[in-house]
Amino acid sequence: QVQLVESGGGLVQAGGSLRLSCAASARTFSIYAMGWFRQAPGKEREFVAAIKWTAGWITYADSVKGRFTASRDNSKNTVYLQMNSLKPEDTAVYHCAAKRSVAMSTRSEEYDYWGQGTQVTVSS
Repeated sequence: QVQLVESGGGLVQAGGSLRLSCAASARTFSIYAMGWFRQAPGKEREFVAAIKWTAGWITYADSVKGRFTASRDNSKNTVYLQMNSLKPEDTAVYHCAAKRSVAMSTRSEEYDYWGQGTQVTVSS
């Protein structure tokens, strides 16, 4: 079992930045990739970014490409999402997720473990 804990959310003005963290508990050897997803009120959960746990392969949603950067620190069992040039439409609860099966994916149903989420609110 892998437990994930997100942190770093908050309230920021448009154009500002936040960095989200996601700390994974033990058994990280079973993780193939980590994903970031977000869900705004009344909307479906959407993919934001995914990063391979043991190497630098990263993919982003078009809506955040060039503004968000995913990274990882394996020594700390932690992944990060640096969010710059934030927009009001980025407002959502952000979740990190871990995937065991060997394939990168943007589909939330293919992720096995989920964190509780952290709220990001961007004011205009």
